[in-house]
Amino acid sequence: MAAIKPRPVVALEVPEDRAGFVMCATNGRGFMKKNMQLAGIKATVMGLGHFGGGLAVANWLIDQGAAVTVTDLADEATLAEPLAALAGRPIGSLRLGEHHEDDFRHADLVVVNPAVRPGNRFVRIARESGARITSELGLFIERCPAHMIGVTGSNGKSTTAAMIAAILTSAGRRCWLGGNLGGSLLPELYTIHKGDWVVLEISSFQLWRLSPGVPMPQIAVITGCSPNHLDWHADYADYVATKQQILLRQKPEDAAVLNSYDAEVAGWEPLVRGKCLPPLPLEEIPSLAVPGRHNRINAACAAAAALQVGCARSSVQRGLGEFVGLPNRLELVATVDGRYFYNDSAATTPESTIAALEAIAETDKPVWLLAGGKSKGADFADLAAAVAEKARGTAFFGSVGPLLHDWVSARAPELPCATTDTLDEAFDWCWQRSRSGDAVLLSPACSSVDQFQNYRHRAKRFVELVKALDGL
Repeated sequence: MAAIKPRPVVALEVPEDRAGFVMCATNGRGFMKKNMQLAGIKATVMGLGHFGGGLAVANWLIDQGAAVTVTDLADEATLAEPLAALAGRPIGSLRLGEHHEDDFRHADLVVVNPAVRPGNRFVRIARESGARITSELGLFIERCPAHMIGVTGSNGKSTTAAMIAAILTSAGRRCWLGGNLGGSLLPELYTIHKGDWVVLEISSFQLWRLSPGVPMPQIAVITGCSPNHLDWHADYADYVATKQQILLRQKPEDAAVLNSYDAEVAGWEPLVRGKCLPPLPLEEIPSLAVPGRHNRINAACAAAAALQVGCARSSVQRGLGEFVGLPNRLELVATVDGRYFYNDSAATTPESTIAALEAIAETDKPVWLLAGGKSKGADFADLAAAVAEKARGTAFFGSVGPLLHDWVSARAPELPCATTDTLDEAFDWCWQRSRSGDAVLLSPACSSVDQFQNYRHRAKRFVELVKALDGL
């Protein structure tokens, strides 16, 4: 039985600090090839992070014989978990709370965390000194012997990637699931075979960091595109152009699934280099355990990709029918005193929260919404309209809370609506006002990093609050 490894028309100018294959020889080390020998080189891992990619690449480079420096702006307490996992490993240098120029000026290879912003001066120093600039995902894709399916989009990419893996597994294919879902497949490189299938969720940050010579997956799936991460990208045009790279850098023999239900993505068909595939008709999608029309569209895109690689329709039906969803994505945590508590902490865009509101509305449960955090530059007009139409009440928390409150109050002044500093306070406000049969939905529409390490940390706190109600 095949096994999933659950780790996990715009031209884009290649910025200087991303030109990983534009090498110079000013430091006397000469030109470096993309599959450079790693034994004995000086490698700097920029960003240990919390999701496993930095830890995995550091360990992997050590195993290849590289002299590894790990550097991160976070302190030891913040990085306690990944640092514990590195204990006893032969790290050449560990620098926390700051970056030093020498760690970049004397490196042969710099592996940059996807969250590092464009134009970073340390990355520029490394490039100008002759280092090769790459990422954890870039190292993996270059060396992966298997067939690859890449999934990207503003919303739905995690679920769609997991659905594809479920179908492939149902069809008896040996399948690996990774990328932005968390963790890293680098440690599995030597157990991944040529005939296997790798399904990668790829974020815009990861796409931006893939150097021009890194091949794109043979099958690309675009789940949708709407303004997102505008606090990181130069503007929406840059964000769109980054997403489109997965199409523009494919080969003529490759294929792409475009979500034709998304107006933006539907217009990208001229960019497809190979075969362009529409989603499967929604009426052909079986009943799903995960709620909402958006998940049926995700399933339709997953089905189209699976059929393209030769899976039988019976495998599509079986794989989708058995798919139970992913953590932190419209996940029913518990029912307490008749209230249904849903954890949708991974919803970090207004569009994903709108989809969650619509999905709960389909169940006929009145919904109390918990939303907020740190804005990523999105427009909240459509979200305000959806909240006014579909929520019984809402509590906004975090740094963007007052702004969201103003948007909704202007649209629906009669709707019960509160602004709080913390998620705990917003949760208590909704709990006190909800009744048996209601749903309490954490679907923040924003980033978590004003108060939490990441969306998983935010989800963990929500689950703790729910369990405290039930005495668990």
